[in-house]
Amino acid sequence: MVKLDFEKMGGLIPAIAQDAATGEVLMLAYINPEAWQKTLETGEVHYWSRSRQELWHKGGTSGHVQKVKAVYVDCDADAVVFKVEQVGGAACHTGMRSCFYRRVEGDRLVTEGQPVFDPKKVYGDK
Repeated sequence: MVKLDFEKMGGLIPAIAQDAATGEVLMLAYINPEAWQKTLETGEVHYWSRSRQELWHKGGTSGHVQKVKAVYVDCDADAVVFKVEQVGGAACHTGMRSCFYRRVEGDRLVTEGQPVFDPKKVYGDK
């Protein structure tokens, strides 16, 4: 298995998910060694949830999994880019295609695009 440097940031490294077909940046999350191994084993991206402190199979609840098409490792081996096929069309838990759906305009954020799904129907009221 390819060795990544998980030591610099206390066991986690940033992982960018990018649409393999369009190049659109879908999300940024973190992986630990377990998430890295599960991703390589299954071909679907797994992350480490910092808020829940647990392994997270992206799309495990929503069905919007990320199928790995390619993986790129940076020069220091402490960050990765997953080029993915985003199943279901949405990467963000808010229902938006990308987590980066807000553009800075002066001193405010402007939402671009429309939700792909209703998060209340997928995740319930949280």
